[in-house]
Amino acid sequence: QVQLVESGGGLVQAGGSLRLSCAASGRTVSSYAMGWFRQAPGKERELVAGISASGGGTYYADSVKGRFTISRDNAKNTVYLQLNRLKPEDTAAYYCALARYRTVVVASRDYAYWGQGTQVTVSS
Repeated sequence: QVQLVESGGGLVQAGGSLRLSCAASGRTVSSYAMGWFRQAPGKERELVAGISASGGGTYYADSVKGRFTISRDNAKNTVYLQLNRLKPEDTAAYYCALARYRTVVVASRDYAYWGQGTQVTVSS
């Protein structure tokens, strides 16, 4: 069993930055891709960024390209999401997830474990 615990969310003004962390325990996650999803009220959960097991491959949703950066430290069993130039439309609950595969996948069904989420609220 894998436990994923997110931290780093909060309230920030538009244009500000946050850094989300996701610490994994229960299993070494270095063999699996990981992703950050978000879900706003009334909207479907979407993948905003993903990273391969090695860290050499990444994916970003068009809405966050150039503003968000995903990274991982396999020695610490942790994945990060740096959020820069935040916009009110980035307001959502952010979830990290562990994929079933080494390469980045987009569909939520391809992720086996999920964290409890951390709230990001961007004020205008």
